[in-house]
Amino acid sequence: MSDAEWTLVRELLPVPAWMAGRGGRPEGYCHRQMIDAVRYVVDNGIKWRAMPCDFPPWPRVYAFFARWRDTGLVAELHDRLRGAVRCSQGRKEEPSAGVVDSQSVKADATVAHATRGFDAGKKINGRKRHLLTDTLGLVLAVLVTPACTTDRDAARLLLPAAKNHFRRLARIWADGGYTGHLTDWTDQHLGVVLDIVRRSDTVQGFQVLPRRWVVERSFAWLLRSRRLVRDYERRPDTSEAVVLWSMTMLMSRRLAARHQQRPAPTLAA
Repeated sequence: MSDAEWTLVRELLPVPAWMAGRGGRPEGYCHRQMIDAVRYVVDNGIKWRAMPCDFPPWPRVYAFFARWRDTGLVAELHDRLRGAVRCSQGRKEEPSAGVVDSQSVKADATVAHATRGFDAGKKINGRKRHLLTDTLGLVLAVLVTPACTTDRDAARLLLPAAKNHFRRLARIWADGGYTGHLTDWTDQHLGVVLDIVRRSDTVQGFQVLPRRWVVERSFAWLLRSRRLVRDYERRPDTSEAVVLWSMTMLMSRRLAARHQQRPAPTLAA
């Protein structure tokens, strides 16, 4: 991270338990070193054991990553950054609308058979990432399942969790894979309107569809992180944590760029 980026991120970091008087002991390395190391792994797609010597030892970095994954600290940092980005663009911190879609990715040999599947439509043996984003393309919720899981079945897990976290959520756009009983179920049980954006059968070739392109762009953002080009993680929740780390990089860089472009205030004569 640049100094400008760290200045913004440092204010949004979760408070460690030992600093809040909840027990534990101080960490041996500062958060900037650890976060930079985790971001290096996610961005460059290296193995944990291939950590450069400029960073702390890889077991300490992985322990930091696992602790933040299991305690939800990476999700807390991600949510704070998302709120800051939305406020910087004149939006309310909590969204009222979103876009949902899925992406199938190949799984490495390290992925167990129990957590992988075959997507017959995409001809991919691996896992499927289900994303719910806001209208800016920022991730609201992520769920990683075997690739054989249908979009409708995954939405029954993803959307209720998102609705419990975002009370203002009232409308969600989706593609044709979410048609059927799911539209009535979301309206009755969640109070959310599921709007299906269909592709016209008369149009040939590529077509930009309203609202649906937002989440497709978010998938393209994630694939800039080489760790996400293929699923290498043994556990699905680890894959979800890597997605959140990738988005924290994008949002922190965006905040730093907007902060540097802001004109300096002029003093009145």
